[in-house]
Amino acid sequence: MKAPIVIVGSGLAGITVLRELRKLDKTIPVIVVTADDGAFYSKPSISNALASGKTAAQLAMSPAEQLSAQFNAEFRTSTFVEHILADQHALLTSKGRIEYGKLVIALGAHPIRVPMDGNAAEEVLSVNNLADYARFRERLNGAKHVAIMGAGLIGCEFANDLAIAGIQSTVFDRSQHALGRLLPERSAAFFREKLESVGVKFHFDTTLSKIERAETSLTITDSYGGQMNVDLVLSAIGLKPAVELAQEAGLAINRGIVVNRQLATSNPDIHALGDCAEVDGLVLPFVLPIMQCARALAKILAGEEAAVTYPAMPVAVKTPACPTVVCPPPMGSEGTWQEAVSVGGVRAVYLDAQGEMLGFVLLGEAVQEKQALLAGMKAWL
Repeated sequence: MKAPIVIVGSGLAGITVLRELRKLDKTIPVIVVTADDGAFYSKPSISNALASGKTAAQLAMSPAEQLSAQFNAEFRTSTFVEHILADQHALLTSKGRIEYGKLVIALGAHPIRVPMDGNAAEEVLSVNNLADYARFRERLNGAKHVAIMGAGLIGCEFANDLAIAGIQSTVFDRSQHALGRLLPERSAAFFREKLESVGVKFHFDTTLSKIERAETSLTITDSYGGQMNVDLVLSAIGLKPAVELAQEAGLAINRGIVVNRQLATSNPDIHALGDCAEVDGLVLPFVLPIMQCARALAKILAGEEAAVTYPAMPVAVKTPACPTVVCPPPMGSEGTWQEAVSVGGVRAVYLDAQGEMLGFVLLGEAVQEKQALLAGMKAWL
């Protein structure tokens, strides 16, 4: 019997590879190994699920049993991969040994945790999966004020979502403005104004340093010594690619698991994609890059020749108070932002010395221009 393809991880990356593979090959044996219950859900929907009133159970779209039948694949749920034995084409898991012909690592990323003083430092929550979201919903019961660490994409989405749900949020970030890695200065000012108009409060150039339990609330202290009482602290300061398993197996690691445009690691029988992978030097933790990689990898696993391509891929920020689309310039690009601000929105383009557009940002009413600007963008890869 042919050794199976083993996919480690049942998030968007892993399940999309499986779905795309089954369009090409109905019979090749596939095993999906996952540490959770294997239920499929849309991870991006977590950061705006409060406003829609959805519980963690309601976000789960397909249980593992349904996926197993639909895609003719074996699911090993609640199973932790402890070691990759690359020279033996095998995994050692919490439930025994699994041999593979090809291995796909789709482990995603871990929330970044920063050291914190105080007797309630361990009470800081991160939301990176359905179980995290369930805990967050439970802790939110009766909460009126949430402190959010991080004014990036996820932090701002949660802040807007909390505002819609009638819960005050105060956002702390060490940068000078919201979406600091994505927005130029005037765009960021417009974005901040719109979120503040629905009740979100921002504290920039600062972060939290101490969290103490104060009976029914938490007392937080920022890096300037300022204090306030909140009911909950949510950390949204970023994600770190989950590389530990691959690193221990001797695979090449940089910012993520290093893969080429065939999604192959330094071991040709092991592939990686999604938030854990660095594809031809790029780490892009968004949905569209995952979809591009999954389609290419499925062809490769089915025996076809393929290479991943990245067109310019804009990201829609889920902040209803300020509709926002960002298409950042490639890392290391040299150029300048040209911003046009109106009452209803902002249109910003990033131009190089020759006047070629390398990126853009659209806010408010200007988001209608997305397709027109996208047509003028070069492919990223």
